Amino acid sequence: MSGAEVIAATPRTLARRLLPLEIAVGLQGLILWVAVEKLFMTQIGFDAASIGVMAAAYAAVVPLLEVPSGILADRWSRNWVMVCASLALAASSLLGGLSTSVTTYVLAAMILGVYFAMNSGTVDSVVYDVVMEETGSSDLYETWIGRVRMVESSAFVVSALVGGVLAEWTSARFTYFASVPLIVLAVLAFLRFDEPRLHRSTEPVSLRSHVALTFRTMTRQRDVVRVLLLAALVALVSQLVFEFGPVWLVVLAAPAVLYGPYWAGLVSTLGLGGYLVSRLRLERRTTVVVLALLGPLVAATLALSQSLAVVVVAQIVLALVLAVVGIHAGRLLHDSVPSTIRAGVASGVGTLSWVLFVPVSLAFGWLAREQGVHRSGWILTGTAMIVSLLLVVSAVRRAPVAAEAVAATERAPAPEDLACRELVDLVTDYFDGVLEPGWRAGFEKHQDDCDGCTEYVAQLRITLQALKGLDRAEAARPADDPPH
Repeated sequence: MSGAEVIAATPRTLARRLLPLEIAVGLQGLILWVAVEKLFMTQIGFDAASIGVMAAAYAAVVPLLEVPSGILADRWSRNWVMVCASLALAASSLLGGLSTSVTTYVLAAMILGVYFAMNSGTVDSVVYDVVMEETGSSDLYETWIGRVRMVESSAFVVSALVGGVLAEWTSARFTYFASVPLIVLAVLAFLRFDEPRLHRSTEPVSLRSHVALTFRTMTRQRDVVRVLLLAALVALVSQLVFEFGPVWLVVLAAPAVLYGPYWAGLVSTLGLGGYLVSRLRLERRTTVVVLALLGPLVAATLALSQSLAVVVVAQIVLALVLAVVGIHAGRLLHDSVPSTIRAGVASGVGTLSWVLFVPVSLAFGWLAREQGVHRSGWILTGTAMIVSLLLVVSAVRRAPVAAEAVAATERAPAPEDLACRELVDLVTDYFDGVLEPGWRAGFEKHQDDCDGCTEYVAQLRITLQALKGLDRAEAARPADDPPH
């Protein structure tokens, strides 16, 4: 097969392998009760105070379970963790539909928190590993995770529209029951998915060592810490926009008919961001700088403008920028860690964003109540500026691709510390003994500090030794001795 045929075949292979995952994610997104949840909650006795209690209970569950569920996915099976997440979503929907009191519904919300915790970071890690297995590179990751996000976003939009109509024709309670069969179909689709096995390519380690490695990577490797903070702050600002964005419409006396299209436009940015991320060429620093300037600019517009149309457009543009930057930050994070701890580290993004969301949302709400929602918009602007700074720094510090890394060893001094992806790019030269002394020292220092890369290099060394043994045995066999 020619090189051109291989390149042409790769997207088709990826499409076939990821199709069950895309179907499952789409079915998971058809949660018909989301659009009418607040209506149903008022019908069973919720008021502002009890809604706050429910939010607190939900917010307590998610960050507590995210990293443990990610570690479980790395050690056990990412596919089965996604199945368990779907079952938690089905249980939450069923219990929510059966609820006739605040207490029962709060329990349903806590089970929903289990779904979000188990789902967080797992799908991204699965897509990344599939791309790596099929292509040997992460270059197509943004394209394919963008495609998954487009499917998910489309499901959210359809769910919002169909759920509202279904509630009008039947009742808000019925939308909960109608969601359960769709979630069961998602489970079946997950079971049809061929899970990647990169995270099982090394010898298993003890649970204690695995947990220690995951948390050490998240807290001690500077490149990982920076990208982790970038991804968490992107998630934080996005949460603030989706949670408090409608408050601007209330303050500016928007007509009721505008809320549906507004929400559909906001949700659609998740899919549109997935479409754009593979076309913006984020490896170019010019593109990164434009995004870095655009985010704080539109956030400041929310603090300054009194125009309803301008505010709606600014929120949608900000959500779109965050969707693009979030996918890009996800790739940077996955590039920085080995597959054996990828889901656990990726789940740390959700944990950190929730930890940050609680105090920031309280400050946002207090400022909005005391000074007006436009003043609280400066919190969005300040956080967006930090996101922009981290984005630019990450673009400057980003590890070169393989060919550039090899060339760099010939013309540039070794860095003080290597990222995991740089080590992978240089491992062939390391085994061949052609690395410059400074780069070799950096390579070996990174191995000493990173258990995941130590295991990766050791496993690769064993594989190469086994292949050399086969070559020697083949060379020693007489010409007339047929292979066994």
